Amino acid sequence: MSGSFFTNGAILPQSGGFALIVLALMAAEYLFHKVNHVDSHDAGETAASLAIAAGNKIIGALTASLAAAPAILIHQHRLLDIPMQGVAAWAALFLAVEFCYFLHHLAMHKVRWLWATHAVHHSATRLNLSAAVRLGWGGPLTGGLLFYLPLVALGFPPLAVFGVLGAGLAYQFFLHLARPPHLGPLEWVLNTPRHHAVHHASNPSVIDRNFGGVLIVFDRLFGTFAEAPDDEPLSFGVAGATSSRNPLTIVVREWIALFRDARRTPGLGGKLRVLFGPPG
Repeated sequence: MSGSFFTNGAILPQSGGFALIVLALMAAEYLFHKVNHVDSHDAGETAASLAIAAGNKIIGALTASLAAAPAILIHQHRLLDIPMQGVAAWAALFLAVEFCYFLHHLAMHKVRWLWATHAVHHSATRLNLSAAVRLGWGGPLTGGLLFYLPLVALGFPPLAVFGVLGAGLAYQFFLHLARPPHLGPLEWVLNTPRHHAVHHASNPSVIDRNFGGVLIVFDRLFGTFAEAPDDEPLSFGVAGATSSRNPLTIVVREWIALFRDARRTPGLGGKLRVLFGPPG
């Protein structure tokens, strides 16, 4: 797993070239909307997102060995040896990773311990490409890794599992377009910018929907899919939370609230319900 690191349940390439491409695409989107007089960005919020992304990259690099160790250990005791040869093996792994990501993403919205990290990503009140890199710190070390270890235990090579996961995250970067296009029939199968905008929305009618990574099929199968409402615009940001432009505040705010609530709640059972129960 060298050359990459986990973040919020997926991995990002650590190459400077990848970072430059991402920055160039964000700048292009901003300039395009600026020239066309579309109010799609907030300078302070974008700056906060970039600062959070830089912190994520640093912490991810420093903790990469800790994140890799469990996968390497489990792979040594795997049940099978699954050779990654041919289209069928990669297709099976892709579908398996997509399903694990769907479960992980769903859990990040339903378990407060996981939400404490994921809430950072949802804190942006403007949806654009800069919001894509606003990712909480230390997700693999707080439980994100667990959702993918069964694939390693089964016998898929760790590099293949996390490589497919990283490719999915690269795809998801483009889901955060400020003005999502309609992709026609692909909307039935793929997670598209239109579907992901609904996922980020804090509107009560569509909150906590569309958890897919590359595919939207699991949301359609399990009843978590939603289209954008016709009678109201989408609003973004964490429901009920005040927005902030301070990167450190954005990153630690939910963790502080989580431990504060757990400390104030009597009894071990009550504290566990606060930590691992639903957000809010």
